[in-house]
Amino acid sequence: MSGSPPPEGGFVRRVGLFQATAINMSQMCGIGPFVTIPLMVAAFGGPQAVVGFVAGAVLALADGLIWAELGAAMPGSGGSYVYLRQAFQYRTGRLMPFLFVWTAMLFIPLIMSTGVVGFVQYLGYLAPDLGQTSGDLIGLGVIALVIALLWRGIEHIARITAVMWAVMIASVLLVIVAAASDFSPHLAFTYPAHAFELTSNQFWIGFAAGLTIGIYDYLGYNTTAYMGAEIKDPGRTLPRSIIFSILGIMAIYLLLQIGTLGVIDWHRMTNPNDIASTSVASAVLEETWGKGAADTVTVLILITAFASVFAGLLGGSRVPYDAAKDRVFFKPYARLHPRHRFPTLGLATMGVVTAIGFLIGRHTDLATLIQLLTTVMVLVQALAQILAVSVLRSRQPGLKRPYRMWLYPIPSIVALVGWLVIYGYADKNSPGRHPIEWSLAWLALGCVAFVLWARFEKVWPFGEKEISEEFLAGASAEGDRAVL
Repeated sequence: MSGSPPPEGGFVRRVGLFQATAINMSQMCGIGPFVTIPLMVAAFGGPQAVVGFVAGAVLALADGLIWAELGAAMPGSGGSYVYLRQAFQYRTGRLMPFLFVWTAMLFIPLIMSTGVVGFVQYLGYLAPDLGQTSGDLIGLGVIALVIALLWRGIEHIARITAVMWAVMIASVLLVIVAAASDFSPHLAFTYPAHAFELTSNQFWIGFAAGLTIGIYDYLGYNTTAYMGAEIKDPGRTLPRSIIFSILGIMAIYLLLQIGTLGVIDWHRMTNPNDIASTSVASAVLEETWGKGAADTVTVLILITAFASVFAGLLGGSRVPYDAAKDRVFFKPYARLHPRHRFPTLGLATMGVVTAIGFLIGRHTDLATLIQLLTTVMVLVQALAQILAVSVLRSRQPGLKRPYRMWLYPIPSIVALVGWLVIYGYADKNSPGRHPIEWSLAWLALGCVAFVLWARFEKVWPFGEKEISEEFLAGASAEGDRAVL
């Protein structure tokens, strides 16, 4: 496929399978497991915390198959925006895509802000005297640097991402190898009494908290779906990049979690005064190979955290572009850079929200921030997309689907149960923070904004519904050409 700009001056398809998988894996791994292993252990109350990563992998794979079918069939920029627009236009007009963009402008930068919080947290291992103000300024500087690096053409970004992916793999593998060199099965597999007591309500509260942390660590398997208009041969590349990245990260996480628990006593991870509670990977290296090795790997982890934020803002900044182009969001977001062809305002806005989220995260706790961004995401993206697969199979049976979900509808049911567990237990896992109430309030505010916007634009419910089946029309046109 040609790499020259398309006639309409839109995106360019230059990202292949390796680069797409690297983008997903860089966003998925990042700083996540390095800062959440102690959180997972605290949620479960022991080394049985590995259950959380397994459960997160199952949910990610089930949900990933949903993304794979939708992304392969409708490879446009914006990911969920495109899928929800196509699926729900028949009954509610532009409401669902509008609400998705509304929430995505919040939860995507919040995910990135947790990566920057983790970056500063691990930097504290190298600079123990790092103060609150200095940490804040460094985190804001990291965000500014990410935006500067993304302010260029996609072909340059793909090369940068491949390098960062290699650093991410190296940092994780070094921690895994170091843990294996001094692994204690007694530490890793000695569980507290009643650790797996399924009749205990406390077990299920811990499981729900662990599942939330687990799926947070896997988030990013869908990054390339947001870049569908820039992926080569998307019908094959998108599903493969999603599935390959989930399976690869699942193997890495399990080795990392079990290896870490085999070196560091889990009680240390729950002690806020112990370095293992904030920089557990550095503690593993220090315990096994010494302080010099720990410092070196900590630097690699910082690069990995940077790569995660880089990849996330790369994909997320594409979300408002399609919406604005289709008059479902503010018009300035439809503008691309005249030379490098990337959405300037979308990137800048998400950078600003990431900075705000980072400052909030620095002055609260990471677990609460994860709960907030997850509950906001569940309603308008996760649950809506599960329904979208079935709606589109019914409404657009002729849509070209290069990939169809394996064992349909079982993955949809598994994903539905997993997301409902996460949402239902959110308040219990964040006492006093009320993430469910905040998510509902944000959604209600989005509905009010939609009504005001719809009245101004004179669209449903203040005008006729506009049904656009461009992907179905494209499939029909390809079929016509094939016959001719």
